Order: sequence, then structure tokens, then C-alpha cells
Amino acid sequence: MKIAFIGLGNMGSGIARNLIKAGHQLTVYNRTRSRAEELTAEGATVADQPEDAVSKAEVVITSLADDRAVEEIFFPPGNAVTAMPPGSTHISTSTISVKLSRRLTEEHRKRKQDYVSAPVFGRPEAAAAAKLFVVAAGPARLVEKCQPLFDAIGQKTFNVGEEPSNANVLKLAGNFLLTTVIESLAESFALTRKFRIDPNLLLTLLTESLFPVPVYKNYGGMIAANKFEPAGFKLPLGLKDNRLVLAAAEEVAVPMPMASLIRDRFLAAMAMGLSEQDWAAIAHISYKEAGL
Repeated sequence: MKIAFIGLGNMGSGIARNLIKAGHQLTVYNRTRSRAEELTAEGATVADQPEDAVSKAEVVITSLADDRAVEEIFFPPGNAVTAMPPGSTHISTSTISVKLSRRLTEEHRKRKQDYVSAPVFGRPEAAAAAKLFVVAAGPARLVEKCQPLFDAIGQKTFNVGEEPSNANVLKLAGNFLLTTVIESLAESFALTRKFRIDPNLLLTLLTESLFPVPVYKNYGGMIAANKFEPAGFKLPLGLKDNRLVLAAAEEVAVPMPMASLIRDRFLAAMAMGLSEQDWAAIAHISYKEAGL
């Protein structure tokens, strides 16, 4: 397929490379042009502007940090939504708000374009290894059309229905649960460290008995080692996702007290100057409160 790929950060660069490996023709755009130029050796073409990237594309894939970044690409100043050809499909892999997903659905519909929301679970190393989990929502014919692309970037696709914004709700719910895992691990490691128990003993116990899963191994390993750089997912992005889940919850009057607590953890960590560290660095708060 002729694909316009926009957003070549830690996640997007890995996704784009796997699409090239699968034989797709990519035109790429990134605000920092040097990140896009890294892919020319692999066969990608670099576009100067978002509208140049999308003007002849069959599929436009975005991997962008937040609502603002998506809006700046598709609406002024980027104007990609007006440059996309009728009949082309926008696949958003970004973690964005439910509100923006609904707006994109409507704007593409007005222009006889298609939209599939397909946020992904997985860190940059999973993106590079084509091991992401794709949460796809949109009309069945479109999800089926996009399946070869999902197969090229992920190990499994979850088709969650025809309403695109539902994929965003599910992604936010999943990310919220990840933050509760991080917070509970932080508190558990703070407790055992205060008793002068080697944190690696707790890590081994948890990951070889009750929780033998990557989430506990990866984040537990970071917290046990008290090492949060290089960041796979920086703290401000975690705070952004937390705000999005709280906004979605408020829309439908769902109390989420744990999400509110974790919001304060993110804010406290950022106030400590930890914005460049991985979002698991909220563990510093538990350690500090325990006098460690």
C-alpha cells in the first residue's frame, strides 16, 4: 500500500520500519526532519509538510504524542485532513482523547475519507520487534482492509467494534491499569526495602509466582534497580494519559479514585524534576515518603 506515516518518535520509527519491511511504500513526515531522513536508507520518501505526505496516500498512519500534535497535523497549520484523497483511510495509533477521536471520525466522514482508531499496547522495544497489541475499532470492512498493516506491526489485533472512539476508551483503561501496577509495585518495594530485604528477592518472588507477566517483570525490574533512564515512556506522557482517562470518566460520571491519586504522583514526580525519566519513576515518591 501507499502509506503516509506521520510521527517518528520512539514508537513510530519502529512501526514505520516494520511496514517498510512488509513491502509497503512509505512517505514519512516528522516535525524533526532528521528522524524522517533516517528512514530514507530503508526506502522511505521524506515529505516537507504533512499535506505533501498525505496527498497521494491510500492510508495515513499517525503515531503522535498527544491531542495537540494530532490536531496540528490534521487541522491548521498542517491541514492534512483537507489534503487526504477521498476514499483514503486514516489509522491513528496514538493515545488520544475520546473527544478528539470522535472529531476525527466526523471530519473524515464529511470528506468521504475513512477513519480507524488503532491505539497500541507496547513499549518502543515491542514496536521495533513488531510485537505490539493493536486495539482496532471502525467499520468492519475497514478493519479487515487494514489487517495486513496490523499484522506487520503487531502480534495480535483486538477488533473492538465499529465505533472508533471505543478503542480509545479501552486504551485509556489499559494504561490506567498499568499505572496502578507501577504504583503498587513502588509501595511494595518501598516496604521491603525498609525492612532491608534485597529488592531482587521480591522481584523474583512476584515474577516467578503470582505475576509471571512482562508488565511486572519490566516495571518491577526498573523499580527494584531504581533506574528509570533511558525512558521508554516519559513521565509527562503518563500524566497526559491520566488526564485523558479522568476526562473520559467525568463525561460518564464514573469515579476513579485511584486515577486521581496517581495524578498526584505524576505531578509530584514532575515537581521533583523527573520529567525526562520513565513514567515508572513515580516510584521515587513512594521511596521518598518511606525515608529511603
